Amino acid sequence: MSLGLVGRKVGMTRIFTDDGQTIPVTVLDMSDNRVSQIKTAETDGYTAVQVAFGKRRASRVGKPLAGHLAKAGVEASWLLQEFRVDASALEGVKPGDALSVDIFGVGQKVDIVGTSIGKGFAGAIKRHNFSSNRASHGNSLSHNSAGSIGQAQDPGRVLPGKRMAGHMGAVQRTMQNLEVIRVDAERQLLLVKGAVPGARGGDVVVRPAVKGA
Repeated sequence: MSLGLVGRKVGMTRIFTDDGQTIPVTVLDMSDNRVSQIKTAETDGYTAVQVAFGKRRASRVGKPLAGHLAKAGVEASWLLQEFRVDASALEGVKPGDALSVDIFGVGQKVDIVGTSIGKGFAGAIKRHNFSSNRASHGNSLSHNSAGSIGQAQDPGRVLPGKRMAGHMGAVQRTMQNLEVIRVDAERQLLLVKGAVPGARGGDVVVRPAVKGA
């Protein structure tokens, strides 16, 4: 249980080490993180820090949320994210405080949550990585189909959970133990090694790795 940040995926690039090696990195914009609420065991039953990320027009925020943010002295935000933390982590943190990318360090392992890129309606071959059928010997118009999906008389139905065609992508995914390569405190950027779920401009949640590898 550690404090994290909410960010926006900018895209991918690469950086070079002193010995000339190249490292693929994903650039994350971690600016505009503000504390919107402190939850304690006495009032809420657990300890957590609620973080408001991003900015949006005040007219696009409902009155309940607007009142909640105004109580904390925080302007209208894009989204809220809660981080469960230990009671000791609440010391010195109060509503309205700005959180910086400095809470992460170079070489630290982090877990990043994002929403994968939506692929729309996809067939069973693409969606589940099946092998296609033979393209010869009388196979007509069914080269890239799933093939048989059921049985004969018994049980005579398609069993639940059968892997078939359907909506692909646009689901929450977590990449664990990604290494922080660079922390740009001036521009509030975080560069992590490897790929991060989601398209450019998508929201991501970054927190210290739970496995600590």
